[in-house]
Amino acid sequence: MTIGGGRGPVGVRTVAAMLRVEAGLSAPEVAERIAAGKVNDVPARSSRSVGEIIRANLFTRINAIIGVLLIMILSVGPVQDALFGGVIIANTLIGVVQELRAKRTLDRLAIVGAARPVVRRDGRPVTVDASEIVLDDLIELGAGDQIVVDGVVAEADHLEVDESLLTGEADPVVKEPGDQVLSGSFVVAGGGAFTATRVGREAYAVRLAEEASRFTLVDSRLRAGIDTILRVVTWMIIPTGLALVASQLLVNRDDLPEAVRRMVGGLVPMVPEGLVLLTSVAFAVGVIRLGRRNTLARELPAIEGLARVDVVCLDKTGTLTDSRMEVVRVDLLQQSAPIEAVLGVLGAMDGRLDAIAAAYPRPPQWTVRDRTPFSSARKWSGATLCDPSGVTATWRLGAPDVLLPPGHPVLAQVDAYGAQGLRVLLLAKEDSPAALVVMSQRLRADAADTLRYFAAQGVAVKVLSGDNALSVGAVARKLGLEGASVDVRTDPIDLDASIFGRVGPREKRDIVAALQARGHTVAMTGDGVNDVLALKDADIGVAMGSGSPATRAVAQIVLLDNTFAALPAVVAEGRRVIGNIERVANLFLTKTVYSVLLAVVVVLSRVPYPFLPRHLTLVGSLTIGIPAFFLALAPNAERAREGFVGRVLRFAVPAGVLGAGATITSYLLARRVYDGNLAAETSAATLTLFLVALWALAIIARPYTWWRLLLVLAMGTAFAVTLVVPFLQDFFQLELVGLRAPGQAVALAVAAGLLLELVTRARPRTR
Repeated sequence: MTIGGGRGPVGVRTVAAMLRVEAGLSAPEVAERIAAGKVNDVPARSSRSVGEIIRANLFTRINAIIGVLLIMILSVGPVQDALFGGVIIANTLIGVVQELRAKRTLDRLAIVGAARPVVRRDGRPVTVDASEIVLDDLIELGAGDQIVVDGVVAEADHLEVDESLLTGEADPVVKEPGDQVLSGSFVVAGGGAFTATRVGREAYAVRLAEEASRFTLVDSRLRAGIDTILRVVTWMIIPTGLALVASQLLVNRDDLPEAVRRMVGGLVPMVPEGLVLLTSVAFAVGVIRLGRRNTLARELPAIEGLARVDVVCLDKTGTLTDSRMEVVRVDLLQQSAPIEAVLGVLGAMDGRLDAIAAAYPRPPQWTVRDRTPFSSARKWSGATLCDPSGVTATWRLGAPDVLLPPGHPVLAQVDAYGAQGLRVLLLAKEDSPAALVVMSQRLRADAADTLRYFAAQGVAVKVLSGDNALSVGAVARKLGLEGASVDVRTDPIDLDASIFGRVGPREKRDIVAALQARGHTVAMTGDGVNDVLALKDADIGVAMGSGSPATRAVAQIVLLDNTFAALPAVVAEGRRVIGNIERVANLFLTKTVYSVLLAVVVVLSRVPYPFLPRHLTLVGSLTIGIPAFFLALAPNAERAREGFVGRVLRFAVPAGVLGAGATITSYLLARRVYDGNLAAETSAATLTLFLVALWALAIIARPYTWWRLLLVLAMGTAFAVTLVVPFLQDFFQLELVGLRAPGQAVALAVAAGLLLELVTRARPRTR
């Protein structure tokens, strides 16, 4: 039973079946329209096309810069100095492959979670994909259905449509035959059918769906922070790069190829080439990992957003409890009333009353004269029934505290059942209570563990339910959720409370907005039509896969297997992305800072740039490129924090300054020792820079696990091997001569590393 939330698994089309008058299109008419192209053949895209993925990863501003520098190096040789081009190619290929994998996952899950409307053809209801609807199709409507194309109402039985996603107005609109319905709206009560008048790209829903479900990184705080960093870096690089170009052409005026090599060697490391790429890869891998858990992330920032959430608002039915219920008992309040027969008729009319329909079969010879379908705003449904003897009466079934005045003696009995966690509906004849229908609610097996997870992570949980506050509170306490209960109809709303009862669609929306106004990041989960407005306005909307098409349409995350326990995995995936990209950004920005400072000092000192491109390719690969790839994809459970850009700069700037200072000092001292042996001078500077960069990596990799420690040691070992293997010495042009300059290089690196430790430990940490 799912009154007040969700749709029952049986009887959903009862209203439409009762109204079936028109036969709809015939098979030849459908074929004719398909041949004429009058079909809703624009699929909602969940990802970029293959061509767009390749173009987006290949034709980037950073690749253009590196490509020009690569051409310049290839024109003067040798090939060792063009290794940085191979790194860019490898990174681009990794980005394309990972995003293609994410595309396959998104496309597969989008098909599973897509709305499948029911159309009437040859007089029979047929379930089709939204893309198979043709012009003039007759589409049936039931409560919770999303309207996927524009049309005109043909049949209506108390049909109420919510157009808030189009107009912003939350009040449902009653639709009669001849009225227009627009795609993007959804049914909140009643049923009927409408004729499709605009399909394909002419329908509003297509544009809405394409924008809502596109594989995108927009509106991401993480991406916005990275863009801010890149803008700052760009303004640093432009003047420094121009000065370095002029400097090396003047210093090496007798050797143009050497001037080009030294100039390119100074420019390449300034570009944080892997930062944007690894961000995209981390998000793409997140999509793949969540897809394995049958969780569809319609927008990539949703993964990041849920990791920042500090309040989760839950609908009880379908989230904490199973949507199916069972009638436990019926307390008669009017002994002579035909309670079982009336419940049988009402249960057969409404698919939401599947528990009552299962307990009481519909009796013969009862007729329905008029009916009022259930809506979350009313919290009751009703009908005027005529029994076999011809006696007519109006019956209502719904929330007791809505149908009865405050203080009515029956409400005390209702509260007693509610305190036990039982669900109670009142059956009223005319204006008199006739019976109480008591139903059990089965708790979801995974709900308690999930609530404990959120409590341990400092995430507040608010239950927003249309049910009686006592009943909701009893269910919540069984699951270990403590806190005050509020009945929003009678009590002032206290945002510090944990349980809110008798919450309508508008009240859910208002509570979410009030929490956001307090500065909270709010996630809303639900499966019913009454959750749509709150899902839409929450920072992150999470819908159950079995929920109404309307909830799935507005949610950023859809739990396709209806498992509330999947939420911790989504939170963990977001934290992994945010935390790891921050680690990676520290490494890339440290390289940019020391590269810019080295260039500035070289320009002012009028000396040859201390490195060839091959040296910085080696240092960058071992201290940034290879480690960053592993760190970006590693598990990370640290809670998301504000101030991403500030924290990155507070590490990268001092690390870069210390690295540049130690390196240029080592280089200038080596020039005195070797007096013109440029290879030996460069080797001493390379040793210093590598050791400082490795020390920075060791700090970023903390807290250590076995693989992180192994990663740092492996990078150090690889550099040591390069120094001792003759072929690699020649290939990278590294030559440590004597002990004095190498000793000075190591001493300077150790001093810089110790200072970096002091600076790092002195940084304020916000938890």
